[in-house]
Amino acid sequence: MTLLVDFGGRHRIISYSVVLVHLSEEAIWKMPLFKRKPFDLAKPPEDLEPSDLVYQVRFTKEIFRDYQEYLNRINLYRQRVWMCKSTGKSNLTYEEAMVMEKNAIQKVQQLPNDLVAPALRIIQFSMLSLRDLADLVTKKLQKDLFVGAELYGKKDDGLYPCRVLKIVENGVGKMQYEVALLGENKKITENAILHGEDLVWKKTPFNRKILKSFIRESTCRSIPWVLHEKLAQKHGISTDLPEELRSKFFLQGGQLVNRTKKRKNENRNNVGEANGESGKSKRNKGETGKPDASKEENNQPEDEPVKYPIDDLLVKPGPDDPLFTDRPSPSRDFNVPMDCIGDLLMVWDFCSSFSRVLNLWPFSLEDFENAICHKDSNLVLIVETHSALLRILIKDDGEYSLALQNKKRKSKISLITWTEYVCDFLEMINVTELCSCMTTIKRGHYGLLDANAKLGILCELVCHALETDLIRGKLDDLIEQRRALGATVRGEALEYARKKREEKEQLKGESNGLEVKENSMESTGSNPHMAENGEENGDMVEEVISSRQSNAFVNSRKQLNGQSKRGEKQKLDPKVEAENITNSNEKEAQKQLTGEKKEDQEKKSKEKREQRKEYFKREMEKRSIRTNPLGKDRDYNRYWWFRRDGRIFVESSDSKQWGYYCAKEEVDALMSSLNPKGERERALQQQLEKFYPRISLELQKRSKDLAQKIALEEAVLRRSTRVRAPPRENPANAFLKYVNKWKED
Repeated sequence: MTLLVDFGGRHRIISYSVVLVHLSEEAIWKMPLFKRKPFDLAKPPEDLEPSDLVYQVRFTKEIFRDYQEYLNRINLYRQRVWMCKSTGKSNLTYEEAMVMEKNAIQKVQQLPNDLVAPALRIIQFSMLSLRDLADLVTKKLQKDLFVGAELYGKKDDGLYPCRVLKIVENGVGKMQYEVALLGENKKITENAILHGEDLVWKKTPFNRKILKSFIRESTCRSIPWVLHEKLAQKHGISTDLPEELRSKFFLQGGQLVNRTKKRKNENRNNVGEANGESGKSKRNKGETGKPDASKEENNQPEDEPVKYPIDDLLVKPGPDDPLFTDRPSPSRDFNVPMDCIGDLLMVWDFCSSFSRVLNLWPFSLEDFENAICHKDSNLVLIVETHSALLRILIKDDGEYSLALQNKKRKSKISLITWTEYVCDFLEMINVTELCSCMTTIKRGHYGLLDANAKLGILCELVCHALETDLIRGKLDDLIEQRRALGATVRGEALEYARKKREEKEQLKGESNGLEVKENSMESTGSNPHMAENGEENGDMVEEVISSRQSNAFVNSRKQLNGQSKRGEKQKLDPKVEAENITNSNEKEAQKQLTGEKKEDQEKKSKEKREQRKEYFKREMEKRSIRTNPLGKDRDYNRYWWFRRDGRIFVESSDSKQWGYYCAKEEVDALMSSLNPKGERERALQQQLEKFYPRISLELQKRSKDLAQKIALEEAVLRRSTRVRAPPRENPANAFLKYVNKWKED
């Protein structure tokens, strides 16, 4: 039979001969709990043929014919709704709970066999909580000694390590123990017979945690704790309900049932039948009035919707999915062989990143690729690249520097002698594949080497340069600078948050002050004389007049105040009224101006903050330590973007195939083809969206440069053969014009 097995989200097809998976009752006890309740595994499908394609869950061995059922079950197992029955720990995935239970069972098995039966007798039908029951079992088991127990025995006013050899009963009824006193390396020195009170535990063979796991493992229900039937029969423990519990519980079908709960459920059912079934219960029941078997059978949960994102290989097209475009095929027109594209990118990225340290003027990836493929042996770009890397090794005073001193080489590398230094380096590293190129290099035919050999030499130079103190010091400086920039960004964010908090508190204080003023005005009334006199008049009024008179007094006050206000308004001149109106208009205009000023200030501060953020982003990018891939697609292809080259490179999962996208339209089509329901493609899409403005700008710039180059090439071709331009004027041969402007004197 062929099975598609889940291996951490990835599927592999394997050959499988046994279909049915039988689980013993003992294994079922160890199954994780689903929302604190037992969960039954899916039964194998019937009538399976050897040629059927089925899906199997790796850790439960469940088999499914339907992919959607398999996917739902996998997603259910990945949710943190499972509980370890042995330890009681919840919020776990199914597999985590299984591993935890396995470890807990291994610890439980450390309990001595002689103590299992006494412990089970204490546990059976106990009404104590788990903690109290574990404490009780611990106390009682410490008194029960067994053959093989290692303790300390009291003899001649001293404590000696000993081991119980035999339990001896005397006629009085007290237990005596024949023990072997132990010396160094647990060698028996002598035998003795001691009483139980003379023996002290050296170290108990169990603790409360182990006992808790043991209690959970050996019981099928709690309070009262009931042992599994087969386990009780094995150790000869009675399964009959004690007399004191028969008034509250009774046995039904081998299960312990609570009388009060059953009575309440029966009463609730009777009330429901009298009042009629609710619409929800009718929907959940069939014509016979029984619950829907498809949802309740085997205590299986309903099919829950898939929570995305999930592993990309598990994603299936859905009806609500947007229209994904076809993924564009990347260009593969490289000049160097396909198997050395990775080395080409690595060497170029290192030289571009540490160009200042190497004193090497930056060059484009295209120029470097063309230079590698060129047959000229003394090409300036190639010579300067090798010389810069060799100078770093010489300055480090390491193994290479010592080798040059032994050969009495000069420290200055020239256009004529650079190949000698390269051969010295190859002799030092002693790589068989590269040493075979030394004869060709010594003859002065470096350009005749194939691209693999040239890039192999450069890769070795880069690897040794990375170990030098100069490069490591530069990396340390970059790390410190990035940390300082990060601290500055965090400091500015905290300062901005502090200012905002202070402004809010200030506004809150002002609003509270206004409320207090209004309340005080209301309490003193509108009469200015009342406000001036303060509390004295109020106290006198309260002392003189009664409650009824006070109400009348207040009402009369209000009427008098209202009349006086109306009288004052009538007495005001029209000039004064006009002045008041103009003053109010001026105040409103001032408020509007201040509001506009505040808005302008907020806008300016916001713009400054955005500018600061962009500045810090640029500075962090300048101090980038290494280039990481943007992400992976569903087939594990990696996508790379280098800030000094506009293209997006695509590396296959086995690193044997490379390609690139060099147009903005191709990047747009790539982003539209990514399915965000998958974990990898979702992360890749987010990274592409993050760098999209920079990528599109670089691609547009690259397209303009290509258009200019094509125009120049066409202009060169249109020239007369009599006025033929020299080969170096062709834009395709721009790498021949390279000059190292940062070259050391």
